[in-house]
Amino acid sequence: MTATTTGSALLDAVRAGTRVIELGHPLYTGMPSSPNHPGFRMTLERRHGDAVRPDGGSASNEVIVTGGHVGTHVDALAHVSQEGLLHGGIDAAESQRGGKHQAHGAETIPPMVTRGVLLDVAALHGVDTLEGGYGVTAEDLAAAADRAGAEPGRGDVALVRTGWGRLFGDAAAYIGKESGVPGVTVDGARWLAERRVVATGSDTTAYEQIPAGAGHRVLPVHRVLLVEHGIHIVEHLALEDASAAGLGEFLAVFAPLRIVGGTGAPVRPLAVVAA
Repeated sequence: MTATTTGSALLDAVRAGTRVIELGHPLYTGMPSSPNHPGFRMTLERRHGDAVRPDGGSASNEVIVTGGHVGTHVDALAHVSQEGLLHGGIDAAESQRGGKHQAHGAETIPPMVTRGVLLDVAALHGVDTLEGGYGVTAEDLAAAADRAGAEPGRGDVALVRTGWGRLFGDAAAYIGKESGVPGVTVDGARWLAERRVVATGSDTTAYEQIPAGAGHRVLPVHRVLLVEHGIHIVEHLALEDASAAGLGEFLAVFAPLRIVGGTGAPVRPLAVVAA
């Protein structure tokens, strides 16, 4: 099949009608974020009327201050090291000299226009939200894939729904310091790594299983995915609409900002399905 034929087929599919489901949260001042990262702030720097052009026109603009791991975002491979090494055995201390990473920065996160699979573990267990601290195991993920009729594979994006995103409007409950937060366990992460996904994400702040009172003291799943296997992590996903639509597999469109030398980047992820 030629490039022209492939492009025509893609355009024909679009012309036939598609529906787009948002998979991320809007950004706003005061939204919940990990205690390990600076939060998001936005304020108007100029308001209409501050300066008026001779023809009566006026413009408004803003200042945005944010960490790279706030709101719906993708972790770059520079984000986590183990024993001083990044993915591929790169020296982390050397990489970060000069105030930006020379290797595995956010600008190297690939644009993802690929097959997505929703692994709805909360629905698998017949609950709106998994309980705080619940560990999503390899067995859970396999069962969720069977339920969806779609197992993730090489180059796919695998999204794990715990239902915890329903709490996003309540920052304290969502961060879950006292309750713990559900998330993928190490054996679950290895199950995904075996399937060679390009990225995996969930509707929580740290992707990992966080026991009650433990906080973000250790994050072994980040080590397994980012350092050992070079698999990107997407956090703070909004998966309720996707779950309500009964998504199994879909076209995933994830285009993170290309922040040179950064350790993470905001993204507006989309699921595209036939109308």
